[in-house]
Amino acid sequence: MNILLDLFLTFAKIGLFTFGGGYAMISLIENSCVEKKGWITHDEMMNVTVIAESTPGPIAINCATFVGYKQKGLIGAIAATIGMVLPSFSIIFLISMFLDNFLEIAWIAHAFMGVKIAVGILILDAAIKMIRKMQKKPIPLTIMACAFLAMLLIDIFALHVSSITLMLIAAVISLAIFLTRRNTVKAGAAK
Repeated sequence: MNILLDLFLTFAKIGLFTFGGGYAMISLIENSCVEKKGWITHDEMMNVTVIAESTPGPIAINCATFVGYKQKGLIGAIAATIGMVLPSFSIIFLISMFLDNFLEIAWIAHAFMGVKIAVGILILDAAIKMIRKMQKKPIPLTIMACAFLAMLLIDIFALHVSSITLMLIAAVISLAIFLTRRNTVKAGAAK
């Protein structure tokens, strides 16, 4: 199959059948792009997830753009991104045209309650896969545990702290540890 069409259809399927936004899509993107198609490696998926989270725009669209670009350059990025965006845009456009009070329809409201649970499970699945494949070294595990604890406390106490702030703090800590280790190694080699 033509790679551009394959990129478009793969991301259109993910965009069409995933509710809950980018975090819920991560698991499906990894399944399609890493496990089934081999377009990117798991490490690349983890890196692009981190980069996509810290750059402007929805995480799933940024992931689609990266995968498309890696496969076929700019035209691949465009095909994958349009594939990811088009289904959601079309559905929302149709809903807005025909149903003024869409979520006030009882059976739709009840269906979305179930969708919320499924979205939570998809996000949890993506997190578990990333944790399983993460390097099992003390420093990354400690940073992950501290970030998890910080997010839990932020939610419990309803504090207004952005997840991006936590990511930047984790990045600064990791960089500081790296630089300290590098300087220690250089100082030891100089002796």
